Amino acid sequence: MRVILAPYWVYVGLCIIGMQSVVAADLHSARLRAADHYTRLVFEMDVPVNYSFFRLDNPERIVLDLAETQVTSQFKVDHLTSPVLRKVRYAQRPNRKLRLVLDLQERRYPKVFLLPASTGHGHRLVVDLFSEAEPVAVQPIPSVPDEPVLRDVIVALDPGHGGHDPGAIGSVFKTREKKITLQIAQHMLRRLNAQAGIRAFMTRSKDQYVSLRDRMAIARKQQADLFVSVHADAFRDPRVRGASVYVLSHKGASSEAARWLAESENKTDLMGGVSLEDKDQILASVLLDMSQSAARSSSLQAAAEVFKALKGLGKVHGKQVQQAAFIVLKSPDVPSVLIETGFISNPEEERRLRNAGYQAKLAKVIVQGIVRYFETAAPAETWIGHRQRLKESSRVSRP
Repeated sequence: MRVILAPYWVYVGLCIIGMQSVVAADLHSARLRAADHYTRLVFEMDVPVNYSFFRLDNPERIVLDLAETQVTSQFKVDHLTSPVLRKVRYAQRPNRKLRLVLDLQERRYPKVFLLPASTGHGHRLVVDLFSEAEPVAVQPIPSVPDEPVLRDVIVALDPGHGGHDPGAIGSVFKTREKKITLQIAQHMLRRLNAQAGIRAFMTRSKDQYVSLRDRMAIARKQQADLFVSVHADAFRDPRVRGASVYVLSHKGASSEAARWLAESENKTDLMGGVSLEDKDQILASVLLDMSQSAARSSSLQAAAEVFKALKGLGKVHGKQVQQAAFIVLKSPDVPSVLIETGFISNPEEERRLRNAGYQAKLAKVIVQGIVRYFETAAPAETWIGHRQRLKESSRVSRP
């Protein structure tokens, strides 16, 4: 491989060409990993390739051209996103040239090199993305370290009611709660999935009935880091108004723990990553209590951020986060919050909740609260958690 060294300002037009093979290559997989000071993309193929690359700005991109290369049916790029990388695109060009485009969240400077096949790996094209241009030749290393793969935080959005269960009914337009909650959750879904390092999904995506415990089960199966149930409140007095946020009460947690331990099929499940199947009743109870306590603490933290965000939009109902024994909040190891977006029984709030513009504003502030929560509480193995650790490390290392 020929390496061209260049200072910072030359990188706009930098082109590095590998001269190691003219054999047609099949690109079959790609993976993304984060190190302390750079992000690494690894493209696996069956033989070495000739390649070139250059950087573009406005918007920030890195373009790689691979000669005599084609993708296989196994090649996927949807998972290649991070706080640094927005997405990866590719297209087959004339003469079997493959073009890969790395759409970046912000400016990064590439170091690109080939690694030969080794035990457990094929030939690899490695792209390291640095925050600063470093005019230093990057020497190929024997192998790519098996660093843990960072992941997105996962948010389960739960639009309340659905199907034969309409939920509360509006006082003026007879608006059904199930429709409002689905629309608001869809706004939230789009906003959350536009955030770097977050992946959101919904427990229902259409007008269908999903039982309360099935909603919990869906979130646990998808290994959600946060469960957010969306509702619209109702009360006999039409003057009552305002959004509110709930977490599970102590009483609700205790009753759920008893239920969980009493049902033998639950013991084959994992509780915070630990199986209860081979544990005696006392140990199982202790482990369950620890898991519930951690989940409830995180729930309170997330709820507080969402409640604070809702206060910025308008009147809230109550002075603080409230507690209740709602079934959907009873997941023993998934932090869970329930948001009452307003009182559909209040004529003014019913009108607002029906309005797409207001739904979008509501979704925006709720998502802001969720993002603020993850900025301080994201799991260590996630992109957001990793980024936060780097920031904290940077602050500590400053003189």
